[in-house]
Amino acid sequence: MTKFESLSKDSAAQREERISEYWEKIDLLHKCVQTREGNKKYIFYEGPPTANGKPGIHHVMARTLKDLTCRYHTMLGYKVNRKAGWDTHGLPVEIEVEKKLGLHNKQDIEKYGIEKFNEKCKASVFEYEKEWRELTKRMGYLIDLDHPYVTLENDYIESVWNILNNMFKDDLIYEGHKILPYCARCGTGLASHEVAQGYEEITTTSVTVKFKVKGKDNEFFLAWTTTPWTLPSNVCLSVNPEVDYVKVKVKDEYYYLADNLKDAVLKDLEYQVVEHLKGKEMEYMEYEQLLPFIDVKEKAFFVTCADYVTIEDGTGIVHTAPAFGEDDYNTGRRYKLPVINPVNEEGKFTQTPWKGTFVIDTDPEVINYLWENGILFAKQKIKHNYPHCWRCHTPLIYYAHPSWYIEVTKFKDKLVDNNNGVNWFPPFVGEKRFGNWLENLKDWAISRSRYWGTPLPIWRCKCGHVESIGSRKELKEKALEDIDENVELHRPYVDNIHLKCPKCGDIMTREKDVIDVWFDSGSMPFAQWHYPFENKDNFDELFPADFICEGIDQTRGWFYSLLAISTYMTGKSPYKNVLVNDLILDKEGKKMSKSRGNTVAPFELFDKYGADVVRWYLLYVSPPWNPTKFDEDGLREMESKFFRSLRNIYNFFSLYANTDDIDPRTFQVKYEDRDEIDKWLLSKYNRLVKVVRDDMDKFELTKVVREISDFVIEELSNWYIRRNRRRFWKTDKDDSKFAVYSTTYEVLLGISKLIAPIVPFISEELFSSLTDEESVHLADFPQFDEEKINDKIENRMDLVRDLVTLGRAAREEAKIKVRQPLSKVIIDGKYKKIISDLSDLIIEELNVKEVIFEDDLSQFMNFELKPNFREVGKLLGSKVKSFSKYLNSVDAKKLLDDLENGQVKIEIDGEEIEINKDYVLVNIKSKKGFDVNMANNIFVILDTELNEELINEGYVREFISKIQQFRKKLDLDVLDNIEISFVSDKEVTEALFNDEEFIKSETLAKKIEEKDQGGEESSLNGHPVKINIKKVD
Repeated sequence: MTKFESLSKDSAAQREERISEYWEKIDLLHKCVQTREGNKKYIFYEGPPTANGKPGIHHVMARTLKDLTCRYHTMLGYKVNRKAGWDTHGLPVEIEVEKKLGLHNKQDIEKYGIEKFNEKCKASVFEYEKEWRELTKRMGYLIDLDHPYVTLENDYIESVWNILNNMFKDDLIYEGHKILPYCARCGTGLASHEVAQGYEEITTTSVTVKFKVKGKDNEFFLAWTTTPWTLPSNVCLSVNPEVDYVKVKVKDEYYYLADNLKDAVLKDLEYQVVEHLKGKEMEYMEYEQLLPFIDVKEKAFFVTCADYVTIEDGTGIVHTAPAFGEDDYNTGRRYKLPVINPVNEEGKFTQTPWKGTFVIDTDPEVINYLWENGILFAKQKIKHNYPHCWRCHTPLIYYAHPSWYIEVTKFKDKLVDNNNGVNWFPPFVGEKRFGNWLENLKDWAISRSRYWGTPLPIWRCKCGHVESIGSRKELKEKALEDIDENVELHRPYVDNIHLKCPKCGDIMTREKDVIDVWFDSGSMPFAQWHYPFENKDNFDELFPADFICEGIDQTRGWFYSLLAISTYMTGKSPYKNVLVNDLILDKEGKKMSKSRGNTVAPFELFDKYGADVVRWYLLYVSPPWNPTKFDEDGLREMESKFFRSLRNIYNFFSLYANTDDIDPRTFQVKYEDRDEIDKWLLSKYNRLVKVVRDDMDKFELTKVVREISDFVIEELSNWYIRRNRRRFWKTDKDDSKFAVYSTTYEVLLGISKLIAPIVPFISEELFSSLTDEESVHLADFPQFDEEKINDKIENRMDLVRDLVTLGRAAREEAKIKVRQPLSKVIIDGKYKKIISDLSDLIIEELNVKEVIFEDDLSQFMNFELKPNFREVGKLLGSKVKSFSKYLNSVDAKKLLDDLENGQVKIEIDGEEIEINKDYVLVNIKSKKGFDVNMANNIFVILDTELNEELINEGYVREFISKIQQFRKKLDLDVLDNIEISFVSDKEVTEALFNDEEFIKSETLAKKIEEKDQGGEESSLNGHPVKINIKKVD
């Protein structure tokens, strides 16, 4: 065995770069799989990112979660394949190419040429692949980027066609004219799960409009709408049949509206109710066409009944245009009303005075027309969430548009059942957000009138016959043209392939649509393996996924498309466990955006702090499923506290192990031969491993990093290492010295494995410094030893730590430095039997001369007990005063002790009640010469009186501290001897020379002299001092 190497002092980025190169050299990715060959598989599906956009900090979060889960399960012994993927189709790609080419709409694209346009799209999808590869490497995401699935490849598309072909043959694909959320900018409809991703708050003007009752000169229906542009397409008004309506007279006009809303609508107008009637009574009442721009020959313009009409806002009478709303459309169908649609695919009017204008932009002009013609009753600005295109942020219009659909509602119940069997983290996403949405599922609009995507494999004949193609082989066999089986499966190439109609013998042409990109990505469990054309026999080994993870915005995106397609194909859910991460916000809780200037660049953070620190911090701040407030100050603190502590512990251990020539890898120290503090640390460590394994399995990752952080900083560094420095320093190589080395080594090695899934770089650095093994990521995850978890030892030591913490707090309150010795600390006598043998530890930690256990603490302080009114106010009511008197009359210390053990029964005004410790507030006041601190009914009392001897000793300890700081500043070795020179006043000088030998032994000084040889000027407890040291042989 070689000596323990010192950790590199290079920057984190340099260290991580070297480790990345080492992983590539040993081919760690494939070794992680090969070394687990024959073991149970843990199947992971990678949600495919689009490589035509740069990676951001939110990608670091998601990829950290994926990577740590795969690394963890590899260390548990599972065989974990990690196949990367690229999502390469869709509008985001098209929009980027449009911008670069200066194109503005579909007409421009077709003029430019679909073939050339799609070639540009194909070339652009990997524009930022280099950045994605760099991010993957820099952050330590272990995934196979050299053999990814790519949605644009023929094999992938062929598998997608196979699924669609099966659905077509099972009568699940149909063509319909449904009201579809439609993006005029992109020229395509959106599925409901896409609409859910694009809501934005906008301000619009709602109007209340006067619809003139037919045959009446001064009677009107008052109807409310938030979309004035739809008024030219009005064909009916809808009322709720069960709601009470009124006819009111206002001046010389009569208005119909809901009874409950009349005051809100009419506001300050004086009115008289002249008639009450139910909505049902108004059915079929006729009115005149509001805006006479479109000639309507069919029966229209009458009142209809609809249950969806509410009286929560508006007038209780709803303007209805079947072309622009699903409820409206269904009402129109029930009453056989015409669908008036004067809007083209660009979202512009084809008729009306506003011909050629985008419909939403015409709202002000429509409102002005209503006002000029005396039919505008009222208008009002309102803020509300309105659906926008998730790709280009254009407001959507609800539009009767021909489209192909998958009839997922046929197997909706199976989707719900399968979702109920999934473990969602957090559960509410699966139960509420996703579960509720599945319950109200609509058929999936699968086609898109676009260019760059998987072509819809449906061909149509003029005679009406429709046929689907499920493979390249079938396409070659049925094609009229002589094509190669490896023909490019994109537009326009497949558009140029024709089939012979088996019904009439005429030519069949492919439907020009491409499919929803979510169908592409949702097909990946099958298409990534080119199923069923390959891997059919072993597909059970590749499906379903044990784990997937993506952002919460994928709930109705990838999570849904996976579930829908896999449920159809296999009857099963495609995933067992789903971890959902939320947004990363700035430190103020605001969404990050370039326009706000509050984004953070991952590569800059990696350069500055290292990827490990970023990964650890993202998990530490909040659970992944909560929004993460990103604050770089927190990142710095994490680096300083946790990572520096970990490196310092190792450097301390390796320095002394090498100096003492002690290698814990070469010997064993029996558990029973170790000191109690060693057993305490081993107990804490094994408990930590037990808790971490449990929390890792539940994806309670924030708990994991906080538990490990607390252990490393508080228990390992601040207590164990600090408490045991003298065992490392001492020259005797006795059993105690071997035990402290062995314990520290075992725990450090365990920690390096425990943190490996989360922070892969520093764990590798520590592990390779502690062992000769190839990689921590090929090691097994730590097991815990239940027999070493000792509650009694932990409780004793933790009580001492609590007492020490309280004692230090008492010193701070009294403004007495820790290095100033005090005569004694007084502790509750009830702890004497438990920790009296640990008194030396308390003496050293609190720098006191003795520990006194005292049963009667009242001689050092005054107790005052008061009712906690927040807790007891409602419970006791008028008896609170009596309770206060009771607290003043009892033995305060005894009552607190009793309450610490549970509820206590007391009698108040003749009634027996039970109280607990939350009912009582404790105030304590120290008596003169003492300082008291208390927490959780644990008291520590310091005797703060100082005599000459204690004051002089304080000078000595302060002097030693300054010498040690000086040694560190000069970067002296721990074994280097020195000479000390100083000058100070008479009081300090006498104190230092009286303890000269002690100072020499503590500082490795050969000589101390009172002499001004320059150096640093400072203060010893308020006394001036100048100190200098020099190294001597």
